[in-house]
Amino acid sequence: MARSEGSLYPRIVDFLNLYSAALRAARGKRHKPRVAQFLAGLEHEILVLQEQLLGKTWQPGGYTTFMVRESKPRLISAAPFRDRVVHHALCSVISPIFERSFIANTFASLEGRGTHRAVATYEGLRDRFRHVLRCDIYRYFPAIDHDVLKRDLRRRIACRDTLWLCDTLIDGSNPQEPVDCYFPGDDLFAPYARRRGLPIGNLTSQLFGNVYLNPLDHYVTEVLRAPYLRYLDDFALFADDRQTLTDWRTSIAAFLERRRLLLHPRKTRILQATSPALFLGYILGPGRRRRLPEDNVERLRLRLRSLRDRWSAGTVEVPEVRQRLGAWIAHARHADSEGLRHALFRGGWFDPRWDDQRSVP
Repeated sequence: MARSEGSLYPRIVDFLNLYSAALRAARGKRHKPRVAQFLAGLEHEILVLQEQLLGKTWQPGGYTTFMVRESKPRLISAAPFRDRVVHHALCSVISPIFERSFIANTFASLEGRGTHRAVATYEGLRDRFRHVLRCDIYRYFPAIDHDVLKRDLRRRIACRDTLWLCDTLIDGSNPQEPVDCYFPGDDLFAPYARRRGLPIGNLTSQLFGNVYLNPLDHYVTEVLRAPYLRYLDDFALFADDRQTLTDWRTSIAAFLERRRLLLHPRKTRILQATSPALFLGYILGPGRRRRLPEDNVERLRLRLRSLRDRWSAGTVEVPEVRQRLGAWIAHARHADSEGLRHALFRGGWFDPRWDDQRSVP
């Protein structure tokens, strides 16, 4: 049985921990009015927040929601900045406790792992086996069951005050997409009576999402003994025999059902390992070749047109251009994209074939 941790709360609400959490939460967002206002009176704001946490009067504020339609529609929920300070303060203390139990081949939201290491691991496993079982969980974040998650947290945390804060964050989740699924033992009203769903966008949701699937990781690697990797709710198993993967799929579906989750019926499938596969924003081909999906490139073209129009009108400056394009360029550099980037940025900033790099902003 895993050892549970106590006496965590004093570290969470410590002034220096909250102060550091505020600075981390503000990275890249200092220009936003609410963030700038908080930072202008930083010490006072931290003391007020600390008093509320010590007195257990703190409650999450309202979320700002918006839809993101890149690749698939998703409801994104943005918490108030002072709530994000609490998220960072909590995660800085409890994340290491849970991460010690994570398997090596889980990659999402973990320092030193991430997308590119996950893609390289996928390619290494793909090159060793004939078939792959690609799995995706149906509406994962909206489907996370609050009671199951709280039970998982209590397996590692014994500090009552810390559990109060975790429960307060979970209970303060805003409504997510409906997931009207029934599981064995449910009555007619179970899908509506049980609290489900975590807001996509919270730092705590990223941690809790990994915690929720950690038992699956251990089941697949220790009971099924399958070659396996997971990036959030996108995971893959490899084998030379299709029947083995079919059997594993049945076992995984039954395991997830006990955690009130379902495999996505369309996105869970068995494929030839050598077939081109879309994984974490790359189309992976044989010989470690990678290219970017067409919809990804088209979204970048639209963004470029908008930035060029704003640049001509004088409504955008260099730092914003770098911010809007930097993440895409960093992602694209890990694909066979030099020719594509040259065509997009020909003779200008970010052109990989432009010799005069001194003028790149």
